[in-house]
Amino acid sequence: MNHLVILPILIPLLGAALSLFIEHRRYGPKVQRTVAWASMAALAVAVALLIVQTSQGQISAYLLGDWPARLGIALVADGLAGWMLGTTLLLAIACLLYACTGWDRRAPHFHALFQFQLVGLNGAFLTGDIFNLFVFFEVMLIASYGLLLSGGRGLRMRIGLHYVVFNVTASTLFLIALGMLYATLGSLNMAEIGQRIAELPPSHLKLAKAALGLLLLVFCSKAALLPMYLWLPESYARAPAAVAALFVIMTKVGLYSVLRVSSLWFDADAGAMSGYGSDWLLWAGIATLVVGALGALAATRMSVLVAYLVVVSAATLFIAFALGNAGTISAGLYYLPHSTFAAAALFLIADLMRRRRQQADRRREHELTVLPGKTVPGLLFLFGAVAVAGLPPLAGFLAKAALLSAVPDAHTAVVWSAVLGSSLLVIMGLARTGIRLFWHVPGDDDSAPPPEPDEAPARPFETAATCLLLGYVVLMTVFAGPLMRQTDAIAAQLLAPDQYLQDVRGTTPQVRQP
Repeated sequence: MNHLVILPILIPLLGAALSLFIEHRRYGPKVQRTVAWASMAALAVAVALLIVQTSQGQISAYLLGDWPARLGIALVADGLAGWMLGTTLLLAIACLLYACTGWDRRAPHFHALFQFQLVGLNGAFLTGDIFNLFVFFEVMLIASYGLLLSGGRGLRMRIGLHYVVFNVTASTLFLIALGMLYATLGSLNMAEIGQRIAELPPSHLKLAKAALGLLLLVFCSKAALLPMYLWLPESYARAPAAVAALFVIMTKVGLYSVLRVSSLWFDADAGAMSGYGSDWLLWAGIATLVVGALGALAATRMSVLVAYLVVVSAATLFIAFALGNAGTISAGLYYLPHSTFAAAALFLIADLMRRRRQQADRRREHELTVLPGKTVPGLLFLFGAVAVAGLPPLAGFLAKAALLSAVPDAHTAVVWSAVLGSSLLVIMGLARTGIRLFWHVPGDDDSAPPPEPDEAPARPFETAATCLLLGYVVLMTVFAGPLMRQTDAIAAQLLAPDQYLQDVRGTTPQVRQP
């Protein structure tokens, strides 16, 4: 149990290494999938134990190499880290199930890259060192490059290269910001920085603000905040369905980073840096919410619509976290896994529907045509649309109601208008897409997208993976009370970071007996 904190990183790392060894054709896909699922099962046990440990308010610091936190690398598990690890695990299970129905055969090194993606995600949520956050960002991004580009050609390759160039540029700025931060504060440990910012002399304040502003800019670019969202819609829309569904959590890594550094570095005890960036993050989040909703309304393909819904969910979380009180943060944390599961499910549904359209009877040119096999995908789409739009009685409605009820009086009008207005636009966009998908008169709609290349019809496990994601949404609704109490506790822990700072900075290496 002393090494529990490192297991969510170590297990997928070993799984990735083993996946590389068995990629030879003599092993076959069954062996590769067996290794992938064995790694996933071991990861599930480790994450479950870590969630149980952190759900009681305990904070565990793990020192790699047994160096003091101010000198070496520290991993830290608290309530927020456990919440994010659990969300990532549940999403990864559904994505792996969908990919194992056959897509993984067409993507070279898929299982190794999938495991490396989990290494980067879990490491980003567990690290207590800002430089190692950069390292895990790069692990996550490099794996995502391979997943996005593998098996692709033509337009997907071109859009994928745009995605790579944007993220490499953002990573370069990240590295520059880290250099400025270390030059100013003399440390890269998050807890240590939290104390040094409060003690920063006025002569260093401008350089510190520049470094921290650049760092927040990088995090916002990863989370697709306006105007840095343009890379996301086409990149996610062109990715394979299982990969696009997994990518939904990647925007949440940027949001997690903003929330983590804001709670540790810009709290009420930070002096001149108290609340740094919160005002412009709030207004940028509101602007992104409006633009994302308009993009969803204007989308002509379902996959692009869902990609804009990812932007809408990220913007909603920016608003919740920028407001900065316990109620909005708690509501945002509850909304985070719900929006992740709902958007990921819609990416899978979009892939199912793309195949169904190839089986439509296009001989009836002048009568209303209902797509064959419409019942299951139609119900899945309806459920997913209700979930992602935040309609009652599902968890999205509960999360938005909790968020709006906790908005401070000074921001009530603008936040309520943005959240409710964007929800209306999203509902309109989803209704328009549903009509075009399920009730379409061939030949009467010249704006309909051209048919995609024919592929095999949906397999049972693909439908099962989609139902699993929507099942998570149902469970979040049924157990809304306990989950909201947990997010309340996490929000309270974030707004009182003294325990985090003391536990990490007070950790010393164990004394070894000769």
